[in-house]
This record gives sequence, C-alpha cells and structure tokens, in this order.
Amino acid sequence: MSENRRSIYPFFDHLPVDIEGVETLADLALDLRSTWNHATDEIWSRLDPELWSITHNPWVVLQTVSQHRIEGVLEDDDFRRTIKRLSDARRQKEEKPAWFQKTHADSDLSCVAYFCMEFMLSESLPIYSGGLGNVAGDQLKAASDLGLPVVAVGLLYQQGYFRQSIDEAGQQHALYPYNDPGQLPIRPLRGPDGEWLRLKVELPGYSVWLRTWQVQVGRVKLYLLDSNDAANFPAHRGITSELYGGGPELRLKQELILGIGGWRLLTALGISPEVCHLNEGHAAFAILERARAFMKDSGQPFDIALAVTRAGNLFTTHTAVAAGFDRFEPHLVQQYLARYAQVELGISVDELLALGRQNPGDQSELFNMAHLAIRGSGSINGVSRLHGRVSRHLFNPLFPHWPADEVPVGHVTNGVHMPSWDSAAADAVWTESCGKDRWDGTNKTLNCDIGSVSDETLWQFRIDSTHALVEYTRQRLSRQLAASGSPEEEVEAAKHLFDPNALTLGFARRFATYKRPNLLLHDPDRLLRLLANSEHPVQLILAGKAHPADKAGQYLIREWIEFIQHPLARQHVIFLSDYDMRLTEHLVQGSDVWVNTPRRPWEASGTSGMKVLVNGGINLSELDGWWVEAYTPEVGWAIGDGQEHGDDPAWDAVEAEQLYNVLEKEVVPEFYERNEQGLPTAWLSRMRASMSQLTPQFSAVRSVREYTEQHYLPAAASFRKRVSFNGTAGAQIVDWERSVREKWPAVKFGELRTETNQTEHVFSVDVYLDGLDPRFARVELFAEATDDFPLLRQTMERCRTSGNLDAEWLTFRTSVPVTRPATDFTPRVVPQHATVSVPLELELIRWQR
Repeated sequence: MSENRRSIYPFFDHLPVDIEGVETLADLALDLRSTWNHATDEIWSRLDPELWSITHNPWVVLQTVSQHRIEGVLEDDDFRRTIKRLSDARRQKEEKPAWFQKTHADSDLSCVAYFCMEFMLSESLPIYSGGLGNVAGDQLKAASDLGLPVVAVGLLYQQGYFRQSIDEAGQQHALYPYNDPGQLPIRPLRGPDGEWLRLKVELPGYSVWLRTWQVQVGRVKLYLLDSNDAANFPAHRGITSELYGGGPELRLKQELILGIGGWRLLTALGISPEVCHLNEGHAAFAILERARAFMKDSGQPFDIALAVTRAGNLFTTHTAVAAGFDRFEPHLVQQYLARYAQVELGISVDELLALGRQNPGDQSELFNMAHLAIRGSGSINGVSRLHGRVSRHLFNPLFPHWPADEVPVGHVTNGVHMPSWDSAAADAVWTESCGKDRWDGTNKTLNCDIGSVSDETLWQFRIDSTHALVEYTRQRLSRQLAASGSPEEEVEAAKHLFDPNALTLGFARRFATYKRPNLLLHDPDRLLRLLANSEHPVQLILAGKAHPADKAGQYLIREWIEFIQHPLARQHVIFLSDYDMRLTEHLVQGSDVWVNTPRRPWEASGTSGMKVLVNGGINLSELDGWWVEAYTPEVGWAIGDGQEHGDDPAWDAVEAEQLYNVLEKEVVPEFYERNEQGLPTAWLSRMRASMSQLTPQFSAVRSVREYTEQHYLPAAASFRKRVSFNGTAGAQIVDWERSVREKWPAVKFGELRTETNQTEHVFSVDVYLDGLDPRFARVELFAEATDDFPLLRQTMERCRTSGNLDAEWLTFRTSVPVTRPATDFTPRVVPQHATVSVPLELELIRWQR
C-alpha cells in the first residue's frame, strides 16, 4: 500500500489497493452521502449481505470482508462499471453548481464554521443523543445539497451516548460500547508529510493532546476532536469518553475542547470562516478563542477583538427552560480559565465571568454558557416561532427595561433532511410527481403536484410502508426478547405480533417528564378499549430513552412496560429498546399517525413529527414547537388550547381527555371509513394535504436557506467590515460604547407635551443628553402591542429650536394618528450606531416616566 493510502486508511492494510477499483470503493465507503443517497447500497450488500443488513456501515463491510472476496467481485466487469459510474456521479454532484453557487456566488461568504456537541449523521457514527444532533446532522446534509460552504466541528466520543436495554421489570440499563475508530467512517487528519494533526490545549497544571479526524458528508467536512491520545494521562484520555455523561467538571472540559480546541483546529487547517454558527451554547468558548486569534493577528486588545469578531457569530438556542442551559460554578471556571483569561485574553477572570452572568457584579452567580454566547454573538435565534417568543422571555433579564418583544432573539424553524428519512416507497411517489431534484433548493417553493398522484397509488404506498414497519418491528422485538433471555415461545410469538392492516400509531422520543410520554396512560382501561376494538383495532409502537440520571424518566418507561404486560395490551403495544437513528427511520416511514404530547411551551421545536410528513404519516400533537406553525384542521390533529398551563396535573387530565376523544371520534373512524373501492378517501385527502403543504415547509433545505439569507450572508458582510483595516471599525465601536455608557446615567426627560386635533396626536418632549453626541442616541415614541393595535416604534425628530433655554436640553417631536389613545404612547431614548445591533451589543435604554 502506498504511503498516501496508508495515511488515509491507517487501521487496515489488507485492502488490495493495487487492484483497480479498491480505492474507489474506499472513497465511496467513507462518504456519508450514502446515508441519504442509497445508490451505493447494492455494492455493500453484494460484498457481505448479512453484515450490511445488520450494520448499514459501508466502511465496516469493506474492511471486514476478505481480500479474496474483494478481488472476486472486482473481477466482475459489471461490478467495476457500477462503482465507476457511482464514483463519477459523486464527483459530478460535487462539481456541479448548486443553489448557493447559482444564487450567492458573489457574496462575502466563503466559509461557515458550524459547531455542535453532537451530530446525528448515520447509525454507523454513534456520536449523537437526540434532537440537537438530529438538527445538526440534517443541516449539514442540506448544506451539502445546497452547495453551502460549511465546515463543522464536533467531538469524537469513545463511547458516545449510552445504549439502552430494558429488563422484564421495565428497568432501563445503560450500556456503553466502545466506538472503535477503526470501524467508524472517519479518517485521521494528516499533514502533507503524513504526520497526524494533533492539537495541544492547556488545562490547569497539564496539557491535553487532541487527535483530529475528518468525516465526509457529501460536499461538507465535519472535523472531530478526541482526547484519547497516548500522550495524555489516563484520566485525561477519557475527557471525550461519553456524550452528556459525567459531572459538571467533565462537561466543562469537553466544552473547552470543543470551543477552544475546535477553533484552533480550523486555524491549523488554514480555514478562516467569516461566520461561526454555535448550535446551542455548548460551543460558546469558540467566541473567546476566535477573539484571541484576532488579538494575535492584529495586536488589538480583547474588547476590540470581541467587538470585531462577534459580528460573525450566530447563536442558535434550543432550550425552552432556564434550567436547561449549561451553568458552571465560578470556582470551576476560575480553575480552568484563569490563566487563559489573564495570559491569552489579557483580561481578569472576573471580567471573563461577567460575560456569562446576568448580573456581572454578582460574585456568587453561576457562569451561564448561553449568556456567554449572547454576549459574543451578532445574532441569536430560536428554533421555532413559539420558541423565539419563549427565548425572548428567558433572556429578557439580560436586557433590563426592554420589552420582551424587543429582546433580540429571532427564529428559524427547524426542518429535517427529507432524503434521509423517506422510504423507498415514498421516494418513488415523490419522484413521480416532483422529479429527482426536488430537494436541491433552487426554487422558492417545491414545485410539484402530489395532487396528481391517484388515491390508489397513495394508499398502496402507505400499505407497503406499514407492512415494512410491522415486519421490521417483529424482527427487532424477537431479537430484543432473545437477547434478554425471554422464553423461546415469547421470542417466536413476537414474530407474529401486529396486523399490517391496522391503524398504527408511532410514539418515540426522549422519556422526560415535560414530554409527557405517559399521557396516553392517563386512563389505562380506556386506552385498552381503544386499542382492542375488534372492528377498528389500533396498535402502538413506542421507543425512547431516559437519561441515566433521570429517575423520573426511567419510571415513565417502567409504567409502559407494566402496561404492556397486560395480556390484551401485549397484542397491541410494543416497546422497542435502544432508540437510535435506524429505528427512527423505520418508525417515521411506517407509522400512520405520529403522536406527540409535550407540555407547552417546553418543546423548543421537535423534529420527529416532521420526518413522517414525507412518508405520508399524519401528526397528532400538542400545539407546541413546530406544530403551532404547521397545524390546520386539514393536515392533522391537535390537542391543547394554545396556552401555557405549567405542570398542572388538572390540565394534564384535560389534555388526556382531548387526546382520547380525538383518537376515538376522529382518527380511528376516518382511517377505517372506506369507499366502494376500499379506500379511505377522507384519510387520503388529509394525507395529501399534509404531504404537499408541510413537507416543503419543514424541510432542512428551507431552514438552511433561511439561515443563509437571514443570518450567514449579513453576518459575513458585517464581519468583513469590522475586520478591515486591522479592526478599525471595532475600535470605533468600543469608543462609541464607552462614550455612551459614560454619559447615559445623566440622560433624562422633561415633561411630555401632547396636542390633539381631529386627525393626529402631536407629541413633543425635551431630553437632557449631558453632552452626549445627539448622533449617538435616538429618541423614539413607543406603544406596546394590544389586541386592537400593533406595536409602534417611531423616531421623534429633533426640532431646530428648543423650548428649553439650557443648551444641554434638546426638543424632539412627532405625530401619530388619533385612532389610538394618546395615553398609550411613551417616549424613550436608545443608543444609536449605524453598524451596531441595539440592544444586543449595548443594552441601555431610558424611558420617560
């Protein structure tokens, strides 16, 4: 094997690279495009059909089969032509201009660095837990489809998130199998001389060496860091051992490695992103390291470096409750970051701690990673419209005296990467009606016509999908029972459970109390009657994990297992253990109805229900997260009243009643009501509306396009302006902020004067600026939104002459229509700068009272 090939495939040297086609096979095996473009499946199935069906990991198949087997298949001319065709198609796809190249080739954006704690890309790379990783993985895949210049940074975990087994008593057990890097679709990052790229991060009293890896995701590269380096002390090799495991100190070290080590990796690779996208606050230390790198290049101090670099940082928050943010004790931050702050950043540890506190002067307050992300970013967004509103209230304390509606948090509603989640049957239906390039993002909307698909075709597609799910469920459950030592008759009986023609409900998510996974169990007897109706039977497939430290979540799993032990329930309910990406694919492809019951507004977005859309499944969900935007009566069903009720058990009972009623009176009758041809026409109408209206809207292609046009492009342009001339614009911003802060305590209002005529109110007010340059402040007339009127922010114009003889006082005037009471309006002063985001970058405000 050549040295070049050894550098790419370091773990296995048995590949006969001298044979034509082997290197092409290796390149195909290491590209995770195969997780959504299944054209290469036939290759791996032919090499080892049994291993492929179990693992769906091309790299494992390729390195496991013998040289003789590889040589044998490559002697087949048709096989060689197939892999050449697939390789050529892959190369052409990468070279062909995509949406970004066609639409924004002349923009300031050349690179986005996407940081996240987890990525769900394939079951062959188990470095994910759930929703956050799902969003990250799907967005990378969509970025590849769109041709977006993205590189991603994450961690490679030796064990990843725990694997789940459940015993007969319903007790969850956490398992931690080792992620052997040699069997993962990754390769080491090496320099031109073949040396493995390793980074050193200083921690108190010692250095930690980080190994680096590369994952190919179509056009996008994901770089992973891990501490399992032989040069490290044994305890430090385990820093990247588990995802969301250990205590606060381990989590802090992981986040230091992700943020600081991740940005250093990009620097070592010569990558200079204009935009740094922090997908959740775990990666917020990248803000500090990015500023430090600019300090080193420019010689500017930290405050100017932060003012420059924050313009290119975007923070996406996924948390809907304050307790969900990562927070660290001050002594831990001081222990691990004091030297970094003082030596590398040139600031005190107290100044660093202030960046992560609501009240910077409170020495006892915990260090909040979300607060650091906000204070170091030029833009913030939630992951659904409702979550944006919730986040504005969560972060309101960081912007004292500002109305919650004006807290600078927008939203980009999540979407899922449809090609990753559609079944073969669904793909055929969409291709027939919309074409093969339906997800390439080149059109504003998805131009297709699901309405042109006949009822017969749609229904056959759903029948095939449910049959496939039932068959998979039987096989998985029988293996699950056999592995747990169940009697042979139970294992055999599992192979015959469920009716492929019955209404099938899917319910799978993390088992946590706020998700209320047991709302269906509120009245067990009523649920049994619903499931076991002899004329209209219903079957339910459940899956989900509870965090190993979440005893309440584990109890919810036990409740379901106990319910399933009822002889009647056993025929209609199955709980599949070890919820992972592979299981998710089957569930979302085959479920007729996807049920979701979170406690509003605690689910930021949710994505599981989005995955059924492309597959013709229909949602029955609480009006929370994305479903608030998606729901109309013709596309699915909803429970809840669109209001927040906290964790009131009485309201849980109300919504449980709603859930039973919707299932009994609407869902079940509609599914089983058939015409003369045996088709459920009303069901198919709802299914068609859901597919055509919601699938494009909740696609990751749409969300990544929104990120690009609403955030990445403006951030890149802003960053380039601030970074030019060695950060001169940043220095000017710091000077402006200092001047405003110095004068702000003395700013005050005189009396508000109002004159009203038949058409308008005319307001005038005197403002004392204490020598503050009037260009640095804007006087506004404000009225909050009501049921009858929208929010109003209107600039008041400075009068040429002032009614006050004191030169420090200035008079401002404006008028508004008389349709709204004059008492609704209040003047205020806010800082003003042409290139600064207020209040995100300067939170000051003064009201006339």
